[in-house]
Amino acid sequence: MQNYRNVSKGIFWAGIGAASWGVSDTVLQVLSQNIDIPTLWMLSTRTFFSGLLLLIYNLIVYRKATFKIFKSPIGLLSVISYGIFGLGLNLYTFYLSTQEGNASMATILQYLSPLFIVIGAVAFQHVRPKGTDLISFFLALLGVFCCITAGDFTHLSISFSAFMWGLASGVAAAFCIILPKKANETTPPPIVLGWGTISAALMFNLIHPIWVTPPQVTTTLVASTTCIVLLGTIIPFGLLLHASNFAPSDVVSIMDALEPIVTIILSVIFLHLHVNLIETVGVIIVLVAIFVLQQGRKANG
Repeated sequence: MQNYRNVSKGIFWAGIGAASWGVSDTVLQVLSQNIDIPTLWMLSTRTFFSGLLLLIYNLIVYRKATFKIFKSPIGLLSVISYGIFGLGLNLYTFYLSTQEGNASMATILQYLSPLFIVIGAVAFQHVRPKGTDLISFFLALLGVFCCITAGDFTHLSISFSAFMWGLASGVAAAFCIILPKKANETTPPPIVLGWGTISAALMFNLIHPIWVTPPQVTTTLVASTTCIVLLGTIIPFGLLLHASNFAPSDVVSIMDALEPIVTIILSVIFLHLHVNLIETVGVIIVLVAIFVLQQGRKANG
């Protein structure tokens, strides 16, 4: 009974964490499409304040251990590559996909990241795909096809550029899983995330510093940015770490499926997104495809 209660707690906190990402994604669409701000300025600001808050948290919790990563060249390289080519690239491509399309489709395409990891392993490491990999691949293709056509096979329901940026976001999300693995072997995840976010902040601020051509500061801008920083980084990551204290990692990871679901529901309610039956079926198929992939990988070690 006690173990059941602990797992239930883990599922609850993981669900809240994934749902907060869904809220952040919806707010990001409002910000990117309705407020005239430079894309790179937004990303510079988001990563700067997220990295600063994570650094403060790590200093409080881990103290001097926060800087141990600098004693390991391999670990440091892992963190920096994760920050630039994983986290930074993912934030950039996801923002553009949301700006040119919508948060719902961008989230669904990003959710394909486990599939891109498998495709990468097959293409570059010549790993033989498992049966569940092939099933997941074709299910995902079918699901995405339903989502982007909405049942009308003569045109896309979103722009081609939004679709391609969304796919790129999924690839970058896969990098977010692969690149920090070496650092995660010896360093607590919050520290890896913190220095990775700071690496992304340095990259974005070298390209477009926060103080260069900033947009007009309004209540909407401040509230939206704060929401994205907290609900898009700090709060969900903290809740997922807390959830892992109660439930197994595979159970926690399955709750990630709530992110696209919450994003779609909020988009329908607040952004007047129209989702027909074919699109709904497509979303369900994509979720099933990733679930099958994860379970197949778990069963086969």
